This record gives sequence, structure tokens and C-alpha cells, in this order.
Amino acid sequence: MPCGRVADPRLAAALYSAGMASTDDPAGQRPSRAEAIVAHAEQSISEDAIVAAARERAVDIGAGAVTPAVGALLSVLARLTEAKAVVEVGTGAGVSGLWLLSGMREDGVLTTIDVEPEHQRIAKQAFIEAGIGPSRTRLISGRAQEVLTRLADESYDLVFIDGDPADQPQFVVEGVRLLRPGGAIVVHRAALGGRAGDAAANDAEVSAVREAARLIAEDERLTPVLVPLGDGLLVAARD
Repeated sequence: MPCGRVADPRLAAALYSAGMASTDDPAGQRPSRAEAIVAHAEQSISEDAIVAAARERAVDIGAGAVTPAVGALLSVLARLTEAKAVVEVGTGAGVSGLWLLSGMREDGVLTTIDVEPEHQRIAKQAFIEAGIGPSRTRLISGRAQEVLTRLADESYDLVFIDGDPADQPQFVVEGVRLLRPGGAIVVHRAALGGRAGDAAANDAEVSAVREAARLIAEDERLTPVLVPLGDGLLVAARD
């Protein structure tokens, strides 16, 4: 078994306790220290004017957008996987798409899915402003649950899931199917503000997020880690 892999099905729960708090923090000080670390990570990233404008438009239309640190991590992951083909669930205003494209190969293509045509129109504007040619993006309007099933097996280097947390299990199943060996899947909103790690929380959304984590944890092809940025990023590399 490769170093870093944990096959125990309890990993889905352990990911949250290990990933969202540091074990060397004194009792009672974990939240403030964790918040300080995350704040420092966010403040260390500067966004260019185009990404900043896309972020403002996201606020205007009520679309969520990844934080700067999450965006930077997406760019790094795209670069590390030498991503030529990336699929994104949840286009929003194009903030995450811009970050992904910044790390992808120059001949790479981002396929981004959103049920709101207006979001994709605004994202397309951001891509044009960034000088990204039309051949590098494929914007698909529709329900991701349906669109993903039409994409080819093992054809993508990176899959980024930023859709409704209640649909994460289905997104994960399809996303893993799409991954080529050596690729990575990234699930945003994997912590739900800490609710996913709260044993007392058991609503439908929390249950779905935990199920998605379990699916990843129990897939022996995947090596996962929970990153405490944004609303929690569950990242898994495929062997």
C-alpha cells in the first residue's frame, strides 16, 4: 500500500478531524489558530484585475466564487498534473475557471458546466478579457448530473466539483470515472463550514457530503487529503 493511503472506511470521518484542526494546538485555541493560518494563506495571494473583476461580478449575480487561496491551489494542481483536459462543475462567474486555465497547458481545454446560462455568459466575458481563445473553453449549459454522464471515461486530467453539496455523491462517482490515471479530483465545499465534521449534524446536505467523502476514501485507486481552505477542499489523486 503506497505511503499516505488509508483504506479504513472510517477515513471519511477522520479526514474532517485531521484536516480541519491541528493536533498540536493547545486545547481551546484551535479555532483561533486555524482561522489565523487560513487568513494568512488567503492574504498571501494577490489576484490580477481580471480575476478581481470576475469576483465582483460573481457577487453581483449571487454566484459563489472560490477564495484566492483555493484558486491558487487549483492553478497549482492543474500545473502539477500538466492538465490538458479539465472539467468543472459550477461555472459561476468564471473565477475558478480563470485560475484553472492559468495552470493548464497552453493547448489545454476547460469544459465547464452550469445550469444557469447567465452565469456562463458572464464567465465567457471573463475569459475573453483574460485573452483566452474560444478553442480553450467549452461552456455547457445544463444539469451537471446529466452532462457528466455524456463525457468519456478516463479523458480528463483534473475534475473540479463546485456544485450543490447535496449532489456531491453523484458528482464524485462520475468525476472519478472521468479521471485518467495520474489525474486528480477536487471537491469544494467538502466541510460545510465545519458541519461535515460535527457528529451532531445529520441533515441531508451533511449526509451527502459525508457520502462523497466515503466514496473517495474507499476507492483504492485514490489518495485523498482534506485541505482546510475555503469551505473545505477534498483533493484526491488517482493512481
